[in-house]
Amino acid sequence: MLRFLKTMQTKRNRRDSCGSAECAKPGKRGIEMSKTIKKIIAAVIVLAALGIYYYVTIPAVNIHSAGFWQCLLFFIAAVTVCYVLAKTRHSLRGKGGKPDLKEAFGSLKLAKAGIALFLLVLAVYLAGSVLSSPIVNASRYQKLLTVEYSDFSKDIKEVSYRTIPLLDKNSAELLGNRKMGSMVDMVSQFEVSSEYTQINYQDTPVRVAPLVYASPIKWLTNQGEGIPAYIRIDMATQNTECVKLSEGIKYSESELLNRNIYRHLRFRYPTYIFDDQIFFEIDDEGTPFWVCPVKKFNIGLFGGQTIGEVVLCNAITGECREYDVEDVPNWIDKVYSAELLTRLYNYNGTLKHGYFNSILGQKDCLQTTNGYNYIALDDDVWVYTGVTSVSGDQSNVGFVLMNQRTMETKFYTVEGAIEDSAMSSAEGQVQNLGYRASFPLLLNISGEPTYFMALKDGAGLVKKYAMVNVQKYQWVAIGDTVQECEKAYVKLLATNGITKSGASGIYEQAKGKIASIAPVVVEGNTHYYVSLVQSEEIFDVNVADMTLVDIVKYTVGDTVSFEYEVSESGLCSVVSLK
Repeated sequence: MLRFLKTMQTKRNRRDSCGSAECAKPGKRGIEMSKTIKKIIAAVIVLAALGIYYYVTIPAVNIHSAGFWQCLLFFIAAVTVCYVLAKTRHSLRGKGGKPDLKEAFGSLKLAKAGIALFLLVLAVYLAGSVLSSPIVNASRYQKLLTVEYSDFSKDIKEVSYRTIPLLDKNSAELLGNRKMGSMVDMVSQFEVSSEYTQINYQDTPVRVAPLVYASPIKWLTNQGEGIPAYIRIDMATQNTECVKLSEGIKYSESELLNRNIYRHLRFRYPTYIFDDQIFFEIDDEGTPFWVCPVKKFNIGLFGGQTIGEVVLCNAITGECREYDVEDVPNWIDKVYSAELLTRLYNYNGTLKHGYFNSILGQKDCLQTTNGYNYIALDDDVWVYTGVTSVSGDQSNVGFVLMNQRTMETKFYTVEGAIEDSAMSSAEGQVQNLGYRASFPLLLNISGEPTYFMALKDGAGLVKKYAMVNVQKYQWVAIGDTVQECEKAYVKLLATNGITKSGASGIYEQAKGKIASIAPVVVEGNTHYYVSLVQSEEIFDVNVADMTLVDIVKYTVGDTVSFEYEVSESGLCSVVSLK
């Protein structure tokens, strides 16, 4: 009995000792360790979420980036809300089921601190936006672009029709898709990108576009070898090529992971704010590159955007080189997007007398028209657009050319119809056919500023061409070919006393000593067939045209100068004799 009582006393003593503070210590340590693990897991989850967010959105870590400030505000708000909710939930449970008012009060103070930080950052962001805006910096915005006044007939030479881009972007897309459809070995795996960049390639206007993966599955099965080709379209001859590469394009917009061109650039240059548009170009050897302009902010935090640097990325190897905007290689044609250039010109044209004048009085306010096109001059690509008053009338006071590589801008005072009026005038000539005009290109035809445009059917195919005089937009010439259109237009100018009959706008020129000359009769008219020394061309001179009758005075060995066009038969039809 005594042994039993001692055993019970021993068990009671053990129970009493387990209720003491010493026995409770292991449990408390376990709870603290559990809390630490939870905090670590929470931190890992937050960091993982931030990492995924950064990988997907790839914002620039730069105070000049509006996206950076928006991410910062979101991060402050999210952390504050999550932390306060967790603390409040814990304090309401309290100890022993009773609310811990002291901890709840502390979480309230933390909430106030988080809100104060959020409001402070928001105030800096909003203040930076206002202080960077044209409202308080009108004169600085107006001076972002320097405009030179120039003479049209001197700067815009009479060009050969072989260098006139006859296609707009929509027509180029049709040709590119048609060409891709004929490539049976690639059409099931790849598509043509919609970004058709117009450049000068070996003194010829072309549009180039890379292929893209047709779907994520096609990317998965082909990304090892990369994209095998790109499309190149001659804008003058409409010749379309699928240029196959010995090594595939590894870095492109259609890549899904690290080789995506935007992600590749961001990881190499985390602080650079790249322009909204990057351009696919090829160098003189046909090697594909990505031209990636880097934004420069000249006014405050977010205002006065121009381009400060350019990153040139090899689309095959991913190798990148940086250039100051003044030092980019000459073969690069696009640094400034057309949208950026027209926006800068609108600042220059509307802010001459301050911001509020551009909204209210609008004295001396000029702006670009609602479209643009491209002109190739001196191996550069220039953006062309008309300039009109902000009142929205249907006339131009002139037009501007803006260099996409250097930002050089020239204004030409040429009063006339805006492009929309010229397009409507050309469409009126073929209204029975229902053709629609493309946005016009500006040419110098016989010294006259002339709108040149393609007329397309409902399927987007070019059917005819039109030339419209800028100053007299009721003067319209239509032709099935560029040559026919140009002939009709020159005759129209001559009929109205603007030029002499036979004056040339876009003809080829030849000069040399006569190697042989022979008269022949073609359909009852006498023609002279002439060949020049060191030339394989045969020149057809129709003496029925009285302006060419002086050819009968020439003989072998005499020096002669022609203006001509190549006919469908291959002969060079002479249109003027000098």
